[in-house]
Amino acid sequence: MELDLTGAELKAVLNRLRRAQGQISGVIRMIEEGRDCEEVITQLAAASRALDRAGFAIVATGLQQCLTEMEDGRRSGQDGAEVRGRLEKLFLSLA
Repeated sequence: MELDLTGAELKAVLNRLRRAQGQISGVIRMIEEGRDCEEVITQLAAASRALDRAGFAIVATGLQQCLTEMEDGRRSGQDGAEVRGRLEKLFLSLA
């Protein structure tokens, strides 16, 4: 299943991933500096949320594209239940 992230969707996902990358770098630096545990956990939780949001955005876009393709009849070679099962597995991997 190919995912076509274009325009604003791609930009939003990349921004979330870059934000998470910066937060993870900050967490590493905080640990190396011996910062307060509560501050480290707060930043780690923020990075985790940013990654989750990026993943959910990708899954939501994939769902939208798959539904559109199924409606247009372009996925006639695949069973609808098979596509649904694969999408469900992807979604649950983020839960």
